Amino acid sequence: MERGREISPSFDPIGLGRRIRHHRRSAHITLESLAKGVGASPSHLSLIETGQREPRLALLTKIAEVLGVTVDVLMSDTPVDRRTELTIELEHAQRSHTFLNSGIPKVRFGPTIPIDVMESMAGLHRELERRSSVTAATPEEARRANATLRVKMRKRNNYFEEIEREAGRLLKELDYRGGPLGERGVDQLVQHLGYELVYVNDLPHSTRSLTDLKNRRIYLPDSGWGGHDPRTIILQTFGHQILGHTPPASFSDFLKQRVEVNYFAAALLIPESSAVQLLKRAKDGKYIAIEDLRDAFAVSYETAAHRFTNLVTEHLGIQVDFVKVHESGTIYKAYENDGFTFPADPLGSIEGQLACRHSGARRVFSQSSTGMSYWQYLDTPKGTYWSTTQSEETSAGPFSVSVGVPFADSKWFRGRETTERTKSTCPDSRCCNEAPLDLSERWRDMVWPSARAHSHLLAALPPGTFPGVDTTEIYQFLESKEDPSSAH
Repeated sequence: MERGREISPSFDPIGLGRRIRHHRRSAHITLESLAKGVGASPSHLSLIETGQREPRLALLTKIAEVLGVTVDVLMSDTPVDRRTELTIELEHAQRSHTFLNSGIPKVRFGPTIPIDVMESMAGLHRELERRSSVTAATPEEARRANATLRVKMRKRNNYFEEIEREAGRLLKELDYRGGPLGERGVDQLVQHLGYELVYVNDLPHSTRSLTDLKNRRIYLPDSGWGGHDPRTIILQTFGHQILGHTPPASFSDFLKQRVEVNYFAAALLIPESSAVQLLKRAKDGKYIAIEDLRDAFAVSYETAAHRFTNLVTEHLGIQVDFVKVHESGTIYKAYENDGFTFPADPLGSIEGQLACRHSGARRVFSQSSTGMSYWQYLDTPKGTYWSTTQSEETSAGPFSVSVGVPFADSKWFRGRETTERTKSTCPDSRCCNEAPLDLSERWRDMVWPSARAHSHLLAALPPGTFPGVDTTEIYQFLESKEDPSSAH
């Protein structure tokens, strides 16, 4: 952008340039004449007319004077004629991410191109963009998006100040005084935001909740929450509205929004101010425990562990790692900013990989009972880490949730006295991916396992704005709930 006073923080340089060209040609003024009249070079004005250069306000004012129009006319988004309107649309289309990745050569839209050709080209661009928006995301695309999002989360220590601020504002409006946000508090929030909760037995199977924005109703199942806390689902549903989400334009956008509403719900269930006070007292007493956070706010261990990662670096200066692992050893969720090495595929994705068999997240399954904390130290090529882990039964099978910190920070935690200590050489394949030599020699070529197929790892993600949601089903559902008297 040129030095000098800006025109607007968000104007369209392509539209502005094309309108300047339209009015210049309508006035039968050559580019050279306009350049002479405003004291600029023809090449500079050409860049402005093609949207490649943003003019400062002083120059734009001179251009408007020479062309006999106002600056407002040049800045207006009102179409001046169909050709100019199509030219602006096509210029935008040829600079879109979808078009640039297509490999299709660009076209210059001069005055000799018939307008019906331009109409056809604009229609093709719209269809290309539409198909791109509904194309199923492949597993590779999903893993790449997830890895990119994790990097962004790590850079901000998994702390989202803007979401904390929104959650804090709502709690203040509810006159929150501390402690768990129970069902009554959630009901108060629903009423405060002007919505109605409607429990039904025919909620579309592809949804956990459904928000009718027109009638300000939130439809929820009257039973069968699948092990999820109803408060969490309700708060996540509101999160989209409070955080100003628009329909996701890509799987990356969908994933980002899901992380944000999960964070929003946790920030209400475990408010920052109260949680930080608890954690700071625990650190002073060298007795930090995820269980205390869980019990103080009446949430699940997993929710408490997630929330711990949001707050511990920002407020206590402790770096941390988190992982959720299935009994099979498959990693479902992972996060770290303490340098702990998780296994990753070539795209940088951790989910779907096998956790080290020597980690607490795997060893906890050999313990005699679930729901009890398992503490251990793990020596790795990057140093020694301490972790606290719990396992629990779910509808999808046993899972473990593990939170770890570097050895130097273990002094702040309950369970630091454990004598459990193991060693990992991951990512060295001999640590986990290769059988011990003696076993391999005895059994090599003597076994043929039938592998359990994880079909979700092979299939493309469902297409659509909201992956996996049957829009026909939800529209029919909402239509069936519509009050006939309110129909248009």
